[in-house]
Amino acid sequence: MPDSPTLYLTPEGTLHLDSESNTKLIVRLRDATTPGTLLLILASDAADGALDEDLTFWRSMAREFITRLCHLPGIKDGAWRAGPALPSEPEIEALIQSAPPVLGMEYLVPSVIAALWQNMVEAIAGEASKHGDDIEAVLRELHPVWRTVGRVTLHLAENKRDNERPFAFLATYVHRLNARAEAEHLPLARALKDHAADHAMLRSLLAPLQAASEKSSVIRELIASKKVFAAAAWSPEQAFEFLKDIPVLEDSGLLVKVPDWWQSKRPPTANVTLTLDSGEDHSKLGANALLGFNINIAVGDDALTKAEIEAIMTSTAPLISLKGKWIEPDREKLKQALNFWNRAASANKDGVPFHEGLRWMAGFAGGMGGRADAEAAAMMAMSKVTAGPNLAAMLGQMRSETMGDAAKLPAALTATLRHYQKEGLDWLSFMTRAGLGACLADDMGLGKTLQLIALLARRAEERIATKQAPKPSLIVAPASLLANWRSEIERWAPTMKLLIAHRSAVDNDAMIALAAGSHAALVRDTIVITTYTTLAKLTSFEKIAWDVLALDEAQAIKNAGSGQAKTVKALKPVARIALTGTPVENRLGDLWSLFDFLNPGLLGSATGFANHARTLAKSGGYGSLRRLVRPFILRRMKTDPKVAPDLPRKTEMIAYCELSKKQSQLYLKAVTLLKKELKEAEEGIKRQGVVLGALMRLKQICNHPSQWSGDKTFAPADSGKFSRLEELCSAIADRQEKVLVFTQFREMTDPIADYLAKVFGRPGLVLHGGTPVGKRGELVERFQSPDGPPFFVISVKAGGTGLTLTAASQVIHFDRWWNPAVEDQATDRAFRIGQTKPVLVHKFVCQGTLEERIDKLIRDKKKLSRDVLGDDDGSAAQLLTHMSDSELLDFVSLSGEWVGE
Repeated sequence: MPDSPTLYLTPEGTLHLDSESNTKLIVRLRDATTPGTLLLILASDAADGALDEDLTFWRSMAREFITRLCHLPGIKDGAWRAGPALPSEPEIEALIQSAPPVLGMEYLVPSVIAALWQNMVEAIAGEASKHGDDIEAVLRELHPVWRTVGRVTLHLAENKRDNERPFAFLATYVHRLNARAEAEHLPLARALKDHAADHAMLRSLLAPLQAASEKSSVIRELIASKKVFAAAAWSPEQAFEFLKDIPVLEDSGLLVKVPDWWQSKRPPTANVTLTLDSGEDHSKLGANALLGFNINIAVGDDALTKAEIEAIMTSTAPLISLKGKWIEPDREKLKQALNFWNRAASANKDGVPFHEGLRWMAGFAGGMGGRADAEAAAMMAMSKVTAGPNLAAMLGQMRSETMGDAAKLPAALTATLRHYQKEGLDWLSFMTRAGLGACLADDMGLGKTLQLIALLARRAEERIATKQAPKPSLIVAPASLLANWRSEIERWAPTMKLLIAHRSAVDNDAMIALAAGSHAALVRDTIVITTYTTLAKLTSFEKIAWDVLALDEAQAIKNAGSGQAKTVKALKPVARIALTGTPVENRLGDLWSLFDFLNPGLLGSATGFANHARTLAKSGGYGSLRRLVRPFILRRMKTDPKVAPDLPRKTEMIAYCELSKKQSQLYLKAVTLLKKELKEAEEGIKRQGVVLGALMRLKQICNHPSQWSGDKTFAPADSGKFSRLEELCSAIADRQEKVLVFTQFREMTDPIADYLAKVFGRPGLVLHGGTPVGKRGELVERFQSPDGPPFFVISVKAGGTGLTLTAASQVIHFDRWWNPAVEDQATDRAFRIGQTKPVLVHKFVCQGTLEERIDKLIRDKKKLSRDVLGDDDGSAAQLLTHMSDSELLDFVSLSGEWVGE
């Protein structure tokens, strides 16, 4: 795939390496036979040093596994066989939040982490078997940091009976497992007595202490005074020096046990806390709300009293006991944070803007630019910003697609929504009522179009019910999708007024009226649909009071400096919606432009965000950005457990394609030639030959002018179908799904495959009548492999039956056989026993051509088409040959101006 990372997750939850690099690390990773073995390599010293963010993330997970393995009590007695316990749910969520925005990370869910964790357990067992089950040898071979020759544990506990020396220190070693399979700790001094004669064992046991003494003055002094072999009472100052050295002690191979109040390898500390809220009920909160905030100091969730705050500020001790916890108060940072937030309070005397409040709560400091970003990041790191009750209730709704909305489906809607589509409608209703931009990023095939149509119908009915003035809504889409939108609206909301503001659908007078803003549709509850290119010409649209502005294939505005992005953002709607099946979290660089449309100002300035993005890329700390944008994105995938049971196993849809200018000219010439030939042709076989020849020319022109001319150039820009193919397959490639592409013409298989190789960034497979029979099984096996090619181009006659290709969940019919039975047989290569995923079928149809009319004949009169068209394409042609000249010319003529922009 183009621009893919080195190591990424597949939809099946396995790791896939995609790199042509020949560094020692990549070569070793490439040779790994299992995901567990690959991760162990990342835990080894071979992976030390700077790595790309994808490898850095997986390295951190692998090293967390080994760290936990090393800390298993009784590891020398075989406890390693079961492996370390899986991280807790909060730890797994934190791991997912820290994942970088690279390809495949949308599949990182708790079950995948659990599976990879088990893979590492199995890999450790395999490595141990090579060393005679010597786990210590395995760990030493992986990396010196994992060496565990003996296990010494240093304990620090509270001693509440002694105010002067409130801590107790003791060093122990793990002698064996007791009857309950728990590690039995004995004082370290006991080791000297029990193993006095075994000098090698003692050296091995004490080696980590010796290593720690080289880096820690605390351990060095304990060894020199021999106090390491006895229990000792410590002051807060002594305890603090010990606690600060914990990372060094653990790196040396020592285990450290400290009180529960010590978290994240740092003592708890006092933080400035802010509570944001509004006096408005949460149902009335929205993007224009101003939030009041309260500043305090707390330890964890416990707010401090004035006396406790005074105790912190006046004491000089490194550790102070408050709220039953020993904390490390950083007085200077507390003062800085208080000053920072007090300045913020002064600058927002009337309240904090809603979006700014969300930035604070997410801990997102990017977008301010320069020194402001650095200061805000530092202050947010030592502060805790929370939502009060009303704001928390609203945010809870933003973060959940289950709105509990009591509103019924609009009467204008003829569709029955699936449960997740109803939830999507309610989420969109909530977001738009609150004035919040919403990104509906459902998987391809889950019904984004239908959910938006339902929203527009609901809002129109609400205006009527509340006696509000009508307002038009605007949908901006690629030109190739205009017919799809028209078809879906006419099908699911036939009573709603619809206007396609494009020269292919309205006459020149209407386009002039639209450009002048004087068209009657612009003051009614009309759904206006236009293209990104045409919108730039309709300058009057900037003055229209739009209700909803929705962008289909919203990645079209990912370049903030482009003309179409600027044109879209100049409009002033009540509500803004972006539709995209491409996961926006996979494209960090596109986020700013998308959110500058949806929620201007949320991500700060373009320059500030770009600088912040570079900082995030270096640190890998994407959690704050994810927390900030996640409430505005509703993303459901076909693999979601809540969605999959509700999906039909096969969904068929028409993918309308525009003719290019060259195709349109050739098509018109072909129809003119047919008209001339019909006049000159005699009745009977000669006339039938003329008709059949014309039909073949028209079908070839609809595919690509080069197929008709035979010039073999196949320039992508010359074919609307090639453009549509790229749009579909780019999204399929991003999803790491596989696709079958069927064509009835053998000569089209290689050009399609060559073009798709550029889209997917890797070659696919081709099967046609010239493929040797013995090679077909090999091609099928390659395609079915999880790491196999992403696409398979097949001529229908050669591969329409007899093949099992269930690795594909997408099917494209590049051209039509005009016979549902033949197309269904081809589709069933993917949709058959063994297929575990829903199958999405796209049938290409060129608008305004005979393809569109044949498709309508098939869909509206299936029984008639089966009875009349027969079992092959020849019978369909026979039907056309029996039409009169005028009927035939009307059937094949080019309607409208279906030419690409």
